[in-house]
Amino acid sequence: MIDLNEKKIRDMNHQERLDFIKNRVDLDVDEISLFKDNSILKFEDVNNMVENAVGTFQIPLGIANNFVINDKEYLIPMAIEEPSVIAASSNAAKIVKNSGGFMAKSSNSIMIGQIQLVSIDNHFKDVDKSIKIIIENKTELINLANTKSKFARCIDLQTRKIKDETINNFGTMVIVEIFVDTKDAMGANVVNTMCESIAPKIESLTKEQIILKILSNYATKRLVQCKGIFPKSLIGGDQMVKRILFSYAFAYSDVYRAVTHNKGIMNGIDSVAIATGQDFRAIESGCHAYACKDGHYRSLTKWYKDSNGDLVGEIEIPLAVGIVGGITNIHPLVKTCLKILKIKSAQELSMVIAAVGLAQNFSAIRALANEGIQKGHMKLHSKNIAKISGASLGQIEKISQQMIDEGNISVSRAKEIMEHR
Repeated sequence: MIDLNEKKIRDMNHQERLDFIKNRVDLDVDEISLFKDNSILKFEDVNNMVENAVGTFQIPLGIANNFVINDKEYLIPMAIEEPSVIAASSNAAKIVKNSGGFMAKSSNSIMIGQIQLVSIDNHFKDVDKSIKIIIENKTELINLANTKSKFARCIDLQTRKIKDETINNFGTMVIVEIFVDTKDAMGANVVNTMCESIAPKIESLTKEQIILKILSNYATKRLVQCKGIFPKSLIGGDQMVKRILFSYAFAYSDVYRAVTHNKGIMNGIDSVAIATGQDFRAIESGCHAYACKDGHYRSLTKWYKDSNGDLVGEIEIPLAVGIVGGITNIHPLVKTCLKILKIKSAQELSMVIAAVGLAQNFSAIRALANEGIQKGHMKLHSKNIAKISGASLGQIEKISQQMIDEGNISVSRAKEIMEHR
């Protein structure tokens, strides 16, 4: 077992932290240098990634520790500019570690591709006839889709009828959906390619018109669940458990609170997603859609007491991630972050990400239910405040600590302290 201690890592200097990671993960000199070099990507690389490139935009990268997920310990890279997130996640993981760690599971890596079939004259004369033709040719369409990939496999094809609810009143549309096992890839490109490959055949069979051919980022066939037990003795007793449950009730029942509650969850999820080269915009949109799957936007997490009176947290979200393909193949720092995680599959990565989201949610609602979010947040933000006020590198630590001791963290107070030094 790795002996991870958040305070120890926090107190290390930069080189000591890099040595710590290197020793635990067996990174080579070139991989470690990626954390020092501010020009990891050459301009020609960036210019091939995006249009009209002018440079790169960097955000801080840190390591969350104390995470035990399905009896395996992890060091988790997190890319985020917001103070307190990494520390809060690590602290929550340390609490859960005392009850055996997080328990997680992930479904198969099935992505959905959608093909929109409409009538040439705007209104289907016989929708069911078109659907019947498609289903009769289902095997041929699946086989055609599977000619487009050596690793991903289209495993099913289904149809749905949906009614146009816009003012245009186009009537009924037929949506052909393919279900693709993308293995360890996120799968967007291969699913889109498969959709485009079978669209002409569907048009030929039905004599109708295809409009859109695109994957869905609502990955409901790619769900991940994670659960953690937070012993009441370590979080403030029965009263704190009760206060957290009231906080959860608020987030579950009110959309205004739920949005901010879920934003805190995404602080953790997005941070790991960015560090590991995932499409965090797709993850965000899928998670928020899942939050309103019953018609009301609600908390993505669930909190309750177990028979011992301990706090239990659960999260279930759609999570389409990959460890091969896309930026994971070309970005050296992404590749190194994945190496630090020591994961073996996209499903394992999804479980790690879900655990961080659950951990971050606990820390946020515990702080809110206790002393409020600002005390801890501003304490960690105090160094930034000192720097903004014009403090030199040698002054930042002392000014930060004095503001914390006084409970007065502001630019004006930092400037006053500087004037009297």
